[in-house]
Amino acid sequence: MADKKEVKIDEVSINDTNTDDISTQQDLTDTNPDTSEQIEKLTAQVSELTDKYLRTAAELENTRRRAALDIESAARNRAISITKKFLPVMDAIETAKKHNPDDAGIKSMALAMDGAFAQIGITKIESIGQPLNPMFHNAVQVVPIPADANPKPEPNTIATEMQTGYMFGDTVLRTAMVSVYK
Repeated sequence: MADKKEVKIDEVSINDTNTDDISTQQDLTDTNPDTSEQIEKLTAQVSELTDKYLRTAAELENTRRRAALDIESAARNRAISITKKFLPVMDAIETAKKHNPDDAGIKSMALAMDGAFAQIGITKIESIGQPLNPMFHNAVQVVPIPADANPKPEPNTIATEMQTGYMFGDTVLRTAMVSVYK
């Protein structure tokens, strides 16, 4: 009688379980239709909840990506808007430089603005001698090809630039106002 174990109903330990009882319980589970239906229902429910979880996780990731793109786009649009406000200042400096090319103050302002534009990522659109490209140039005047031009430029080549065009990355801030050869 020393092998007798005392088991409380509240507590069950692994050591107290008899392997014969486990196989009997498994046999009952296999033969009991209500239990197998419950297992199928629970398996279906787990599958459904897993699917919902995966869909929700994917939707959350897509929302994060969209929010990051929206923030980037808003910042870019804000930078472009602010930059466009400085283009008339740059035009005034360029005009002053043309009228008084030796003025040190005007030269330093032009250098400062060029440096600031370069840091921001604003570049001038190359025009003179280039073929007309409506994406970057706005032709406001057509001029005849000079008779003494050597070599003779092709028609629709830009002769002069009346107003400089600018780009911000790959976005045209303002097209260059130009005159082209016939």
